[in-house]
Amino acid sequence: MKTKSNMKKTWLGMLFVVVLVATAMATTAFGGEAEAVEYTSNMYATAWSLVPPLVAIILALITKEVYSSLFIGIVVGGLFYANFDIKLAYLTIFTNSTDGGLLTNLSDSGNVGILIFLVILGIMVALMNKAGGSAAYGRWATKAIKTRKGALLSTFLLGVLVFVDDYFNCLTVGSVMRPVTDTHKVSRAKLAYIIDATAAPICIIAPISSWAAAVAGVVEGMNGLELFIRAIPYNFYALLSIVAMLTLTITNTDFGPMLEHERNAQLNNDLYTTEARPYAGADAEAEVVGNGKVIDLVLPVIVLIACCIIGMIYTGGFFAGESFVDAFANCDSPTGLLLGSVAALLITFVMYIPRRVLTFRQFMDCLPEGFKAMVPAIMILTFAWTLSGITGLLGADVFVASILESSTGVLQTLIPVIVFCIAVFLAFATGTSWGTFGILLPIVVPIMPVGSELLTITVAATLAGAVCGDHCSPISDTTIMASTGAQCDHINHVSTQLPYALTVAVVSAVNYVLAAAIQNWFINLPIAIISMVVVILVIRKIYGAKELPAE
Repeated sequence: MKTKSNMKKTWLGMLFVVVLVATAMATTAFGGEAEAVEYTSNMYATAWSLVPPLVAIILALITKEVYSSLFIGIVVGGLFYANFDIKLAYLTIFTNSTDGGLLTNLSDSGNVGILIFLVILGIMVALMNKAGGSAAYGRWATKAIKTRKGALLSTFLLGVLVFVDDYFNCLTVGSVMRPVTDTHKVSRAKLAYIIDATAAPICIIAPISSWAAAVAGVVEGMNGLELFIRAIPYNFYALLSIVAMLTLTITNTDFGPMLEHERNAQLNNDLYTTEARPYAGADAEAEVVGNGKVIDLVLPVIVLIACCIIGMIYTGGFFAGESFVDAFANCDSPTGLLLGSVAALLITFVMYIPRRVLTFRQFMDCLPEGFKAMVPAIMILTFAWTLSGITGLLGADVFVASILESSTGVLQTLIPVIVFCIAVFLAFATGTSWGTFGILLPIVVPIMPVGSELLTITVAATLAGAVCGDHCSPISDTTIMASTGAQCDHINHVSTQLPYALTVAVVSAVNYVLAAAIQNWFINLPIAIISMVVVILVIRKIYGAKELPAE
């Protein structure tokens, strides 16, 4: 008999096939008419351009169902772009007649690299589960990490160590720490929050990361990496997200929907709380057939980290003579992750088969299992990329940029907080932090005095706002990755993280006003940290201490 979980996976697979068949049919039927032409929607660069992503986001939060919500948002965007011409809308959504369609996104080398990286990660997790490495690690970790607080802090520490790329961070930390947090009855929603709060926020303040490379690449006329490093102490949202997470963990505080998830996990041993649990039973379904040891999980993960770093610097020209930092600055992150993960999978094969941890047949059986586990993430990412692409066709970025340009005449001390709020909204609506600072930084940098502290603060506000909006958005790829890494229902992750992200955002906004007035990070950063801790303590006072079972 099929379980509810298996039926849902079958339904998702069928839906994905239907979408791909529709794409193929559209390409075949209209291929001759799908050539790119000069075309501008009547709604281009107007407030209407923000409606499709907002429709998808609002529907997802109301219905708690992300696939149909994203697809409806895509359809609305396609109709808007085509001025309600149904045939043109169909071509826009499903073919490569534009830069934002489904086929265009699925044929983009960077996107394909991320999808293959996802699948290989799923395969490696399936392998480690079947070999018994995950179970052995779980038994060891249960003895070594004796408290919930220790489990949460260990997850945070691993997230800090895996700082080179947010996608890699989300999936690796989730795979390694799930057995530990499950043992200590940490809800999947809380695990997803810890993963998300140590992915983008860590990467955006790490000088050696794919994010630093992306920022340095869009700043013209000055040393982008130097400006990025100077902006780190003013990147309040990233820094205060880490402060908030540590304060919440150390003081044992939760609030909003997260409080219900955590109480339910600890008192009722239910890690999911709601009926939406796409990954429930996934580990149980993965039969352990090998006598794996802790090294059979730890070594593949270490190899994966090393190979992905090597892959990234390889694409940046490190082995052609570039310095390590320059190689990161010029790297092709999706290609590097793909190369690294393939190498890690091959090395895992060499580790397992000769030692007879798994037979060749058992190893091969994990390939479709890993792919099946990643179907929800692949579906959401594909739809999210398409929605973001169509939003770009509608000129949402141009509309938001015009708002920023029109605000440059206001009092200079308000510029950083205005930029922060605009970046939050743009990243929330489009689901991309890279796209957000890629749009805003070329506008922000020229309007500020060259070399000034205010320029540094405003650049930091742009980066912070981009990460904040990305954190809050259900259509963000990193938010999707965090849900996947924690094996948490995506909407549960979004709804539980949102109050935390908004709390940090409000504190950050206030501190950007203060930073523009004081312009000294030695003073501003301690004020920001203290204010964040005080806010968390006030919230703890309002909600009261949680009633937890004795550990």
